[in-house]
Amino acid sequence: MAVPVAFFAVFFAYPVTAIVARGLKVDGVWQFGRIGDVLAQSDIRQVLWFTTWQALVSTALTLLIALPGAYVLARFDFPGRQLLRAVVTVPFVLPTVVVGTAFMALVGRGGLLDEWWGLRLDTTVWAILLAHVFFNYAVVVRTVGGLWGQLDPRQEEAARMLGASRFTAWRTVTLPALAPAVAAAALMVFLFTFTSFGVVQILGGPTFATLEVEIYRQTSEIFDLSTAAVLTMIQFVAVGAILALHAWTVRRRETALRLVDASVTARRPRGAGQWALLAGVVATVAVLLLLPLAVLVERSFGDVGSGYYRALTRDDGGVFLVAPIEAVGNSLQYAALATVIAVVIGSLASVALTRRDAGRLVRGFDALLMLPLGVSAVTVGFGFLIALDEPPLDLRSSWILVPLAQALVGVPFVVRTMLPVLRAVDVRLREAAAVLGASPWRAWREVDLPMVRRAMLIAAGFAFAVSLGEFGATVFIARPDHPTLPVAVARLLSRPGDLNYGQAMALSTILMIVCAVALLALERLRTDRSGEF
Repeated sequence: MAVPVAFFAVFFAYPVTAIVARGLKVDGVWQFGRIGDVLAQSDIRQVLWFTTWQALVSTALTLLIALPGAYVLARFDFPGRQLLRAVVTVPFVLPTVVVGTAFMALVGRGGLLDEWWGLRLDTTVWAILLAHVFFNYAVVVRTVGGLWGQLDPRQEEAARMLGASRFTAWRTVTLPALAPAVAAAALMVFLFTFTSFGVVQILGGPTFATLEVEIYRQTSEIFDLSTAAVLTMIQFVAVGAILALHAWTVRRRETALRLVDASVTARRPRGAGQWALLAGVVATVAVLLLLPLAVLVERSFGDVGSGYYRALTRDDGGVFLVAPIEAVGNSLQYAALATVIAVVIGSLASVALTRRDAGRLVRGFDALLMLPLGVSAVTVGFGFLIALDEPPLDLRSSWILVPLAQALVGVPFVVRTMLPVLRAVDVRLREAAAVLGASPWRAWREVDLPMVRRAMLIAAGFAFAVSLGEFGATVFIARPDHPTLPVAVARLLSRPGDLNYGQAMALSTILMIVCAVALLALERLRTDRSGEF
């Protein structure tokens, strides 16, 4: 546990604390009265209100739209099931700036729906809510569907034999069993939408801003570190409360149910009703998830004669110091190293969390591991520049900062993927190995590793995909001569002109294809107990 704790202390807690201290300390004295001054501002209260209510509505919409998909992928066995599962996961790992721009092109002024049918949402709340559903559909499908597929259907069938209607049996038997998973998924969706950055920044315009967007604005545009520090603390407290609730729901889900092999419960759809449900889910995925991605591809080609993809290979000396296409190689290298770091740190943390002698403090570290998903990535990235500038951690100008920031986001996915599998390993196998003289390291290598090898590969795949799309922190620390794909896309979008816009869409399409290939490979490895995602 010492290595994961040290990693998070140095590369997460220290930079965040440093940036907060820079904003709230004056001549060595903490100015906590600044918190009341910031909260007294009407525009800040408006930001807090919008952040909260849009997250609640986004969560409700995501559950309403995604739960049928969770049921279909959990209970139905049909051709293309693995492909559909991978398709619904691709949006979750795409950079937020890419998706925000895709929805702008889809529903905004001059967008696809405006051109075809005269439908225009402009940069309103509806566009933001739809983009959030687009992102978080996979969270509900993976979290709820993973448990739904392992519930024993014979319990519901027994209720039906005792005279209960289909709905009554589902309400009294299945729904209570699913409640912890639904609650966990809802909390994660709320967390991701509460801390939304790229989507709201692009679609919200000057009217709408979440806490994360306001932190970025106060940090990089107004240079008011004091207000940014207060908002970071508020977000930190809110995220901590959400993660505490999430940890409680996860423990309920892991201890309250007896599960079966999901391959036994999945069956071919029967009857017109089930086929209609399957068709409805496929149609929803096509319209809500595939249409925005198709817009990316369509905009990346635009006028075929303009050659957006060919333009990526040229250095125009304007946006970058190198040709934009080099961002692809940079991102792959950074993500590969970030994946190695995330798997090592996440595996060590997972092993420590499954030890029988783990104390309450160690178990509490499980919730802390999720903080990088909710604490302001903007604060982390800017904190890297502020805090890591003196020996022995003088890393401000080093390329290693990028994979370190990406690894922080990847570790929670590694832990969430490996923990359920490690907890399922029979402890008596380890004890038997110890009795036969095996050291703890050899017992783990001979007993645990063969059982968790597949989960480790899946965790590495998720960490790689998430690292490719990380934007909030790397926008501050990526060097101009070594941009990542998300940073390159954002820089191109910030400049006027059809060529810059087309190149941004071309890079986005490349990133989407890389993520899709990685997730399709994961589906070939995935088992129904391979973690929460």
